[in-house]
This record gives sequence, structure tokens and C-alpha cells, in this order.
Amino acid sequence: MANTYCQLYVHIIFAVKYRDASLDKSWRPELFKYITGIINGRGHKVYAVGGVYDHVHLFVSMLPSQSVSELVLEVKRATSLWINEKRMVYGHFAWQEGFSAFSYGMSQVERVVNYIKCQEEHHLKHTFRDENEMFLKLFKVDYNESYLFKELI
Repeated sequence: MANTYCQLYVHIIFAVKYRDASLDKSWRPELFKYITGIINGRGHKVYAVGGVYDHVHLFVSMLPSQSVSELVLEVKRATSLWINEKRMVYGHFAWQEGFSAFSYGMSQVERVVNYIKCQEEHHLKHTFRDENEMFLKLFKVDYNESYLFKELI
């Protein structure tokens, strides 16, 4: 897209299906590198990828040629296949439907990157549910709680 210039900073969060503690600490760094490769391969710039046992955070500067939804779908599809093919979990691995995404300005980049890098520490005190609801409230996003945290029935 000639003569198209933009800077879109997006913080994306998505969870393991039923929030299972499936993302083992021993192979999480490999998963994060794989996610980085997917995103960079689409021409976006990755500032941070992190998370804990049940969810992942991405902080990306996106090109306007792909929607956030398309990127998340691509990351989830590719990583699910990768995790299952490598048999990194017992049984079948899947991500929960949906995601949360929030936009930031250039002056906030360092703060968001540091937040994502400190996920292990952060989640010693706060649950994923608390964290996600905090972001939704902070950004004044209308949401239906019954869709946020589907439980295994």
C-alpha cells in the first residue's frame, strides 16, 4: 500500500481452552519464539510475547493490511497445530474462543512491554480472570461475563 503510514500498537490477550494450565514453563519460551515468527512473518513488529500456564499476551505494532482478528486466528491455528504435532500436552490442545485487544500510544510502549515481561511475577498475586476484567474496565469495554470464562461442563 503505497503512501500508507501508520503506527498501531495493540496488546492482545488470549487463553487456553477452559483456562487449563497447559502451557508448561519448560517449553513456553519456544512457543513465544514460534508466535514471534508467525507475527514477524506477516510484516508486523513484535515488542513482547509472554504469559503463564493458561494465557498469552502479545504486544505488536500492526500493519493495516491485516485485522487483529485475522492475526489472532492465524496465531491460534498455527500454535495449536504446532503444540499438538509436537505432543507438548497430554491429550488435545486448543485455545479458548475469542481474545481481548487494547490499543496504546507510543509513550506507553515501554510500560506495556515491561508488564508482559513480568507476567510470572504478576500472576503470583492476580488471576487471569482478575487481570482480564481489569483491562476491560480500564478501557471501558462492554462485555458479557458469561462469555468471558466458559467453564468445562
